[in-house]
Amino acid sequence: QEEKLWYAVKLSAYVLSTSVLIITALVNSLSWYAQAIWEALGHFCQTAWLSLYYQFGGDKWTIFLFGAVVVPSLAFWCFNGILLVADVTGKPVFITRYRIQLGKNDPVDTNKLRQAIYTALFNQFFVSLPMLVPMFYVMEWWGNTFSKELPTFRWFLVELSVFTLLEEILFYYTHRLVHHPLLYKNIHKKHHEWTAPIGVVSVYAHPLEHIMSNTLPVMAGPMIMGSHIVTIATWFSLALIITSISHCGYHLPFLPSPEFHDFHHLKFNQCYGVLGVLDYLHGTDTVFRQSKAFERHRVLLSFTPLSESIPEAPKKAE
Repeated sequence: QEEKLWYAVKLSAYVLSTSVLIITALVNSLSWYAQAIWEALGHFCQTAWLSLYYQFGGDKWTIFLFGAVVVPSLAFWCFNGILLVADVTGKPVFITRYRIQLGKNDPVDTNKLRQAIYTALFNQFFVSLPMLVPMFYVMEWWGNTFSKELPTFRWFLVELSVFTLLEEILFYYTHRLVHHPLLYKNIHKKHHEWTAPIGVVSVYAHPLEHIMSNTLPVMAGPMIMGSHIVTIATWFSLALIITSISHCGYHLPFLPSPEFHDFHHLKFNQCYGVLGVLDYLHGTDTVFRQSKAFERHRVLLSFTPLSESIPEAPKKAE
């Protein structure tokens, strides 16, 4: 019995020591490769930024317009251009089969869509663009925005976290404010003309709402942090794409779930925020949490539409 016990101890020690050696070797190798990739990526980004910087002759205003206007606008319209093809033609089926509100916008009303596009363009170029003028002078005052040296990736992640937190707070409370009866009828009702939203509707709003809820919450973070223009361009682009996903009407595979905000357009008095944290704290997501939409509110990791795998409960016969 003692011999068996001693053999078991030796075998365990051998397996454990071998495992530790293998894991250590793998970790060291992976760390080395990760560090090499990190440095190469950082070098590439720094070189590309300097090339762009000198291409614009170091002119701050031109660089600011390119980063804060051109890059985010291209990201928004390229992404929504793909969605608009699906909205208007019903193809490709790979996109339209993931429609959240079945039977809605199938196809989209072209007159209503035309008005949405005109309003979106107006808000972007006649509301958001003028607001960037004072922002430019604030960023110039900070002195970091147009630096030839990019921020570290770790600091970039810290800033994104701050931006996201500020946007959640500012958007939630300004959004609830425009739902007040005194403001809803004359301001926010325009946005809610779309009970089944599409991507471009993310910036379809009354100009005052576009200032309060769409633009200021996104601008606040970079202005407070004194962010680099590359960080600003990335953040603005991400914010526009994410709000487009939230409004797109399709729960597409491997993208963030749009169920939360789609439910807001469907029910009006639920799900006011972006992340849902403040909705949970204020109890403005209770109906959502009891719905099928809440069960579907996750990243889709397969190609089966959630409307099929988690269908609505059959309606009771009257």
